[in-house]
Amino acid sequence: MSETHQTLDAAAPAANQGSTSGAPRWRGLFAKEDWWAIWLALIIIAVAYALFAGGTSIKWLAVAPAKWTTLDAAAHDLAVHASSYLALYVVWAVLLSVSLAVIGHKVKHFLPAFTILFIVSILIFEAGAWASASKYNLEPPLVALLLGLLIANVTTLPAWFEAGLRVEYYIKVGIILLGATLPFTLLVWAGPVAVVQASIVSLVTFFVIYFTGKWLGLDRRFAAVLGVGGAVCGVSAAIAIAGAVRAKREHASAAITLVIAWAIVMIFLLPFVSQALGLSTGIAGAWIGTSEFADAAGVAAAQAYGDLARHAGGAIAGAPDASVQAFTLMKVVGRDIWIGIWAFALAVVATTRWDEASVQAGDGAIKTRISASEIWARFPKFVIGFVLASAFVTWVASHYSLAEYRHDVIPGLVGPITALRTWAFIFCFLSIGLSTRIRGLNGASFKPFLAFTAGVVVNVLIGYWLSVHVFGAYWNGLGA
Repeated sequence: MSETHQTLDAAAPAANQGSTSGAPRWRGLFAKEDWWAIWLALIIIAVAYALFAGGTSIKWLAVAPAKWTTLDAAAHDLAVHASSYLALYVVWAVLLSVSLAVIGHKVKHFLPAFTILFIVSILIFEAGAWASASKYNLEPPLVALLLGLLIANVTTLPAWFEAGLRVEYYIKVGIILLGATLPFTLLVWAGPVAVVQASIVSLVTFFVIYFTGKWLGLDRRFAAVLGVGGAVCGVSAAIAIAGAVRAKREHASAAITLVIAWAIVMIFLLPFVSQALGLSTGIAGAWIGTSEFADAAGVAAAQAYGDLARHAGGAIAGAPDASVQAFTLMKVVGRDIWIGIWAFALAVVATTRWDEASVQAGDGAIKTRISASEIWARFPKFVIGFVLASAFVTWVASHYSLAEYRHDVIPGLVGPITALRTWAFIFCFLSIGLSTRIRGLNGASFKPFLAFTAGVVVNVLIGYWLSVHVFGAYWNGLGA
């Protein structure tokens, strides 16, 4: 059951490739997985907003486990929310089964496999809620990937179980839901300094990793996945770009491995070096936001520095909370919003330049530009869904101040959508792990490590220069 060399936009059955010749164009909107991912995600977002506007929320359905420190507490949490987990299973199963049936897949094969996948996903999500998991950046999607790899490489899964491993479908739904958690309004609220600094970091780091990877002989799609993984938000960016450029699955897995490894290193390194250099909390938070590669790891590092300041008796300048505030502006807002920009830009590049058609003529292959209709056919439609979801929540957020957005919109609308996005990512990563044989993973070799590490060095150095010498006055003023 080796699928490691398939792309994250791999070919599906004939029914998934479009409508038959002469069929009405609108039928294509319901015959492709990309379009169904958009419809499903937008339905979820629309229902969530309708309930939010009516004064309620889908929070009860979008269940996520609470933090726990003992197994008894975890078991109690599962028991308390059992009805919510059951309802969530029914919703996911119905939405996915109906759409797959329309596309042309057999639901009788998919549903039993998805049921098992969902039960395992509950346990993974609960494991990710362990209080100490955040110290090691063991987010539920990463735990799902590791567990899936372990199971797939120590045992042989039955052939019928493959029907539930809908990697591309889960990832597309998850990425579109991700768009709903990143309204463009956040850029305005972040302020011009955070936007400019984040943009410089995103652009410079991407091109350093990309061209280093190309120089080392990596496939350009792999180099692009590594580049955006380092330039933006590691895990989410890697899976989004892998789908946008049709990279191989092992490329996304290798990028995620490198992101997590360096994120863990930075949790301990950045606060220690910041204290040694005598940085204020605001500047240190901005530097962490520029140099970290994962939100959870960055929050841990920024919070750690804030705690150091809180107990340092004035030895560290700045308000303790300023480190997390600066990190949030730089990483969660400034850099993460670039996921959509890079996904759209690289999808265009991949379809217009990297997917050139080849025809045999004379004594060799002659490359020809693909047509506009072919570009549209190859363009990953879920990127459009990401933009639509972000635009819609941007419209919602425009009616609120930043304080109101944090107090009302995040817990009532964005938070539940984020939980559902995490579920989709868990399904995806668990499926990737269960369909991957370690012996087929050639992506985590020394060359990708060198390329990504080049980006790490750039992130750290340029982040320090921008945070301390260029925009230091701005970051020092946070929390004042």
